[in-house]
Amino acid sequence: MKNFLTSMLGALAALVIFTFGAALLFIGFVGVIAAVGNKEKTEAVEKGSYLVFDLEANITDAPPIVDFSMLTGGRVETLQLRTATRALRAAAKDDRIAGVLLKGALSPAGYGSGFAALRDVREALLAFKASGKPVKAYLTFAQTKDYYLASVADEIILDPYGEILMPGLASEPMFLAGTFEKYGIGIQVTRVGKYKSAVEPYTRKDMSPESREQVQKLLDDIWGTIRGDIAASRHLAPENVQAVVDAEGLIRPSAAKAAGLIDRVAYRDEVIDELKAKTGRRGSRESFKQIALQSYARGVTGSHSNRGFSLGHHNTIAVIYAEGAIVDGEGEMNNVGGDKFSRELRRLRQDNNVKAIVLRVNSPGGSVSASETIQREVRLTQKVKPVVVSMGTYAASGGYWISTYSDRIFAEPSTVTGSIGVFGIQFDVKKLANDFGVTFDSVTTGKFAGALTIARPKTDEELAVLQRMVDWVYEQFTTKVAEGRKLKLDFVREIAEGRVWSGSEAKKLGLVDEIGDLDAAIKYAAERAKVGNDYRLEEYPRKKELAEALAEAIEKMNPGAGASAKTLVGRISARLGEELNALGTFNDPQGLYARLPLELQLH
Repeated sequence: MKNFLTSMLGALAALVIFTFGAALLFIGFVGVIAAVGNKEKTEAVEKGSYLVFDLEANITDAPPIVDFSMLTGGRVETLQLRTATRALRAAAKDDRIAGVLLKGALSPAGYGSGFAALRDVREALLAFKASGKPVKAYLTFAQTKDYYLASVADEIILDPYGEILMPGLASEPMFLAGTFEKYGIGIQVTRVGKYKSAVEPYTRKDMSPESREQVQKLLDDIWGTIRGDIAASRHLAPENVQAVVDAEGLIRPSAAKAAGLIDRVAYRDEVIDELKAKTGRRGSRESFKQIALQSYARGVTGSHSNRGFSLGHHNTIAVIYAEGAIVDGEGEMNNVGGDKFSRELRRLRQDNNVKAIVLRVNSPGGSVSASETIQREVRLTQKVKPVVVSMGTYAASGGYWISTYSDRIFAEPSTVTGSIGVFGIQFDVKKLANDFGVTFDSVTTGKFAGALTIARPKTDEELAVLQRMVDWVYEQFTTKVAEGRKLKLDFVREIAEGRVWSGSEAKKLGLVDEIGDLDAAIKYAAERAKVGNDYRLEEYPRKKELAEALAEAIEKMNPGAGASAKTLVGRISARLGEELNALGTFNDPQGLYARLPLELQLH
């Protein structure tokens, strides 16, 4: 009994100590999060300062819900697109800002830092440059996306031991069919659209001719836009840009200068000394007068540029972000849950202070049922107030499904859109299970009672039932597009077939109304709502729950987090993880999907 009491008291004491310590840790995290969330104090801007735009971030359409920069030593890992463009446009009119310095290299992740978003940033840089203030870029190892932004600069400086990694665009899908065969996982698909290649990674070991055709055309269109923009900024002919890309691929400083891609070669300290002289600090131990773009953005205010999480202004334009794969139910942090997103749309529709909604889409699509749930709310909303769509890097398949009934669709030339097609995918693990001695048996009450089982392959009759459902959904999809876009159904069927189109091609086909950025869509929404300049801009989704923010805070404080992504094994693991994560978003209750062909990555 004595030993029992001693053990019990010891355990109780340990529990008290643990609980007390956990409480202190929790309070500490709450304090940090509160400090981060309430960090409204902005840095003073000295007259003659340079706005430093450090590209070392992932530029996303949707705003980061929690700013973790205090937990990462001030380093910004996620930068919202509108934060960057708003700051640049404000700086152009700010007499305290003498110029802009671009440095670093982007860290693309997920659906961030796509070419459509980068073009928006590029336009804001051009607007800054048009104000008469200089834009400088200092590059070390710049990839295509980094150089695409930097090409705007009046002066591009490359490190003597740096290079421009710009070999052209490539898309390299990963195929898992061989792995499934090896481990005995069966795949059966139903689909409509000869270009609907989203199932190919699971059924083939290479690209189909149709998939190769559409991806080649898409890459050619996007590369043509990128190359043309670069050539215009550098006062070169597009064919001259292509010539150096094909000759060098990885372009060293001497070749870059000879081709006119950069202006000069210099070390970082030389550039800093020059900027110190320009900003009145020659010979000083301090660096040049500067303010980071993120810090400057916190001080940028205005009735059309506020990010808020509560409505109340009598004229509100709401920007709601659909960024990530569309999934059934509530969804996770990095995807678009049909139920959750439609609920937010419904709330905005019912709020009389909201005069118009801008739906920013950056999604490859996903669940058919979730896409229809969202589209239903879009259609209901459109009956009472304007709904304008702004397409980001991706607005394909399900992403196009939720867009088609809007009052107007804006896209960038490099937006990946279209992909009007449907597929179903069925797995079976019979062989895999049998190899481990696991067997299945069943009792049913109907001919098709076990049609969706994973214990065996589907029969021909079962597949025919599933194919009929896919055909019906495809018919619904094309009909909706024809009705929403006011196009002839036969024409929609001709350009559909699951094929992806660039924004510029989609404009020619009538799938897109206008080439323009998010700001253009907001301006149009305000005009349709007849609110003039008297409106407040609000952005959604809202803040995350505290528990979610704390979980991310702990992850961010781990100094080793993300380090493996730079190793060869880390890159392979990350890519495989992306493919398996895509499978994880296949949660449509009917197993039907309107999804972008392949995991289309352009690099």
